[in-house]
Amino acid sequence: MAASDKTATVKSESRTIIIVVAVVAALLIAVLFYFLMRATGGGTVTPTLEGAIRPGSPEFEPLKSQVVMDDPEATEARRPLGDIVMTLQTTVRNLTGKTLSGLEIRGAVVDHQNQPVKQRTVIIIPSQVPGGPAELPPNKTVVARVVLDGMTETDDRANIKMEITGIRFKN
Repeated sequence: MAASDKTATVKSESRTIIIVVAVVAALLIAVLFYFLMRATGGGTVTPTLEGAIRPGSPEFEPLKSQVVMDDPEATEARRPLGDIVMTLQTTVRNLTGKTLSGLEIRGAVVDHQNQPVKQRTVIIIPSQVPGGPAELPPNKTVVARVVLDGMTETDDRANIKMEITGIRFKN
């Protein structure tokens, strides 16, 4: 009888070890997925348009008034992760008489104090989307979209803004 008690004890101990290892592995995998899904864009680099005319430059303000943006519109969607994704969209019109070879736009959701809740800068021209415009001829339009993710229901989302932060012309 002592031998059967010994094998029962060994089986029980090995079963306990297997269960403990499985639970620890499951917890480690869950933690890994949690951090991967919640990863913020902290490591991402804001794109910048090389050779662009920027705010503060004497030629920027007159050109900005000739690159006209419609009032932006926003749509929002809830993801299965529980966060909210907002897509800001506007139409940009080139009234400069020159071909635009680069356009950088910053989109933001702001709170009641006009402080950004989320913001992102994107390069619209040349398009990062395959088949998108490489340049914008005079008197033509392009749709500009900025996707902002990671917002929660409790964020103070009072307004949206889109502004031109860089313009470059074809030589």
